[in-house]
Amino acid sequence: RDLDWQTAGVKGVQDFLARVFRFVTAYLGQYDRNWRTNMPADLSADGRRMRRVLHQTVKRITDEFSGRWHFNTCVSALMSLVNELQLLRPAIDRGEIPAQVVSEAQHTLVLMLHPFGPYLAHELWARLGETSNLLREPWPEYDPALAKEEEVELAVQVNGKLRGRVLVAADAADEDVRQVALADDKIKAAIAGKQTAKII
Repeated sequence: RDLDWQTAGVKGVQDFLARVFRFVTAYLGQYDRNWRTNMPADLSADGRRMRRVLHQTVKRITDEFSGRWHFNTCVSALMSLVNELQLLRPAIDRGEIPAQVVSEAQHTLVLMLHPFGPYLAHELWARLGETSNLLREPWPEYDPALAKEEEVELAVQVNGKLRGRVLVAADAADEDVRQVALADDKIKAAIAGKQTAKII
């Protein structure tokens, strides 16, 4: 019988590879092969976000390769990364993310794509102007500090019931977390007129 390509998942993979191609080739003109040594120290929130999701993805795939070899979750991680990169394209186009940060994303994305899509990876490697043999390139390393979330979302309960969620700095002290929670409108409404006996 005729094969349903949509059901077979081929179109989804084709669309993913097309998004990779579009992102990498969209910024070939500003690709900086020396991005490691030219990386700016002060970045915008979007610049930090791009580096964070990139390093988180490298960590995730590296961990998956450490004995488990779960290719499906690796490809899923790459798809999530590409979705994030696409969301950041307006910031790139506005000049809010430096070329070095974008170059790191282009370079690292192609390296991570190589085990799963070698033909496209080789094509993109050449388009970036890289002259080394992609097969001999080392796997990218992640920086734990860059992969760390800047903020975390915490659920806030009152008398055992979820009343709201707050965003706090990942390294926030307990007292700072309490202040943020107590300042939240939903939490204030939940405890209005009540005596707070214990905060955990």
